[in-house]
Amino acid sequence: MITSRTSSLLFVAVTCLTLPVHSLTNYANDFVDPTYVLAKNYSTWTTPSQETILQWANDSTSGGPWSVTTKPYLAPSGDKHDYMSWAPYAWPDCTGVGNTTELTPQQIWTTCPYVTRDGQFNPDGRDINNVGDFDSLANAVLYNSLAWAFTGSSLYSGRVATFINAWFINADTYMNPNLNYGQMQRGPNGQTGSHTGLLDLKCMAKIASGILVLRIGKAAEWTSDIDDQFVAWINKYIQWVTTASIALAEKAATNNHGSFYYNQLASLQIMANDNDGAEKTLDEYFTGIYMNQIAANGDQPLESIRTRPYHYRAYNLAAMITNARLGEYVGYHAWNKTTAAGVTIQAACDYAITKPAGDETASELYPDVAAIASVYGDSGNKYTKYLVASESKQYVWDANFFWNQPLTDSGFAASAPTSMSKAAGGTDGPSGTGTSTAPTGRSTVGTRPDNAALALATGSWGTWLMFYGACTVVMGASFLEFL
Repeated sequence: MITSRTSSLLFVAVTCLTLPVHSLTNYANDFVDPTYVLAKNYSTWTTPSQETILQWANDSTSGGPWSVTTKPYLAPSGDKHDYMSWAPYAWPDCTGVGNTTELTPQQIWTTCPYVTRDGQFNPDGRDINNVGDFDSLANAVLYNSLAWAFTGSSLYSGRVATFINAWFINADTYMNPNLNYGQMQRGPNGQTGSHTGLLDLKCMAKIASGILVLRIGKAAEWTSDIDDQFVAWINKYIQWVTTASIALAEKAATNNHGSFYYNQLASLQIMANDNDGAEKTLDEYFTGIYMNQIAANGDQPLESIRTRPYHYRAYNLAAMITNARLGEYVGYHAWNKTTAAGVTIQAACDYAITKPAGDETASELYPDVAAIASVYGDSGNKYTKYLVASESKQYVWDANFFWNQPLTDSGFAASAPTSMSKAAGGTDGPSGTGTSTAPTGRSTVGTRPDNAALALATGSWGTWLMFYGACTVVMGASFLEFL
């Protein structure tokens, strides 16, 4: 017999199933300006993307807290606190080893020579997954910090404090401040890290975004004690990043590896309250390797020669955008910096969108396109037309739409089946004006995009959060009542 209570629960369950659900996307890298986040001067058409961020804040906690000490095998040092990963494209060649019995995995790792096959992932590369754990940490810090800014809930800020403590501070679980065993090649001559291992911690920019939101926003759970200990770890790691031979070899790389090195170092310096140092780091990048990264036609020749050119063009474009955003935050204006060929970062995007993805992942480029449109403007809606053609209405639901503003919603946000309206302190978007004002703390370059009229949704954050909770309950244990 179906009771009235059962009917109500069924209604909520069915409604939950009709709400948009977006799997967490692991962006190559990005920096979200905390000034913009904390000003809360959000356009109402960012409501769908804010909902996604709240969803991802919860989704991203799965598996946390993370630590380098949980890996199944120790680094060659024997110290459980040493970070460790394997080079993703390195494959064993055991043909000349002379074994008469089958080798164990550990014997293969230490005795067989390894060869590099560019773009071909060795499937055992994640048997030790410190790199994946750090990615998970970075995403969790970013999205939970943003969720705290939206809601003021200590649930989210408390999570960030717990995660940072586990990875960087706690005496039992902290990571030693080095990457001496990052992306080991393996084999008899590969039992130390390689310079490419620096790439493993490229997402320090995401962590910087989250920590700055909590620090500047004075979240109670981000205590001065945690902040002091975290900064102490960062300063030790900066010393390693700027002096270790393998770190300096990565700095010298002229392709995406070098771009991401500068992402990481500038992010670390900003978190360590050294904005002047970060500005010098970013100037070194934009007057150095950046100069030869974009050709006159917008191609990135050092990325196009790789086995997965679509991926690598999008990858380095994300690193260049992140460097420019970090620069913007510390007062270094790089968006109009030209390469030796006389073009800006925008040219790299314009070239990339003309190239088909083929069998590569097309969506890697979408956040880059949104970022370029938000900074340089979108005359003729070239970029939004690309996003609509690629993602239909989905781009307004993606988390990056929240911080890639101003960017037109093409009228999709107004008609989206949303369960909440503007965030606390948010503002209505322009209504048929054809213009947009850059959010506080975000400078503008070029012409702003044309923006569609926006009809306001109804509801509130509290309503949405209660509804989200009801969904969780119904789809969890309470759903057993129907069986």
